Amino acid sequence: MDWTFRADQPIYAQLVEKIKQSIISGALLPGSRLAPVRELAMEAGVNPNTMQRALQELEREGLVYSQRTSGRFVTEDDRVIAMQKETLAKERVRAFLASMAELGFDLPSILSLIKEE
Repeated sequence: MDWTFRADQPIYAQLVEKIKQSIISGALLPGSRLAPVRELAMEAGVNPNTMQRALQELEREGLVYSQRTSGRFVTEDDRVIAMQKETLAKERVRAFLASMAELGFDLPSILSLIKEE
């Protein structure tokens, strides 16, 4: 996983985003066990508390779950993964449309450019 961070967003939020993307893209398979917090934190070069916060957020969103003595696992609920995938896709489309509008493109022009590509 690429652990490059930007300065425009809190690191824990970027961790959530990166792990979420790995889950919804299938890079992390449903039911697969995540590495322990300290190991993930060391790999990402962040404080374990920051990684813990990110994983707790992913648990709240239903993408990962904890088993008390076994660690954290990627959800096996395909519905949750599909919903998160759709939500992320819509966010990216909105961001794309907003950036194109800032460049002065209207919707028909944007659709025309997309068809050309």
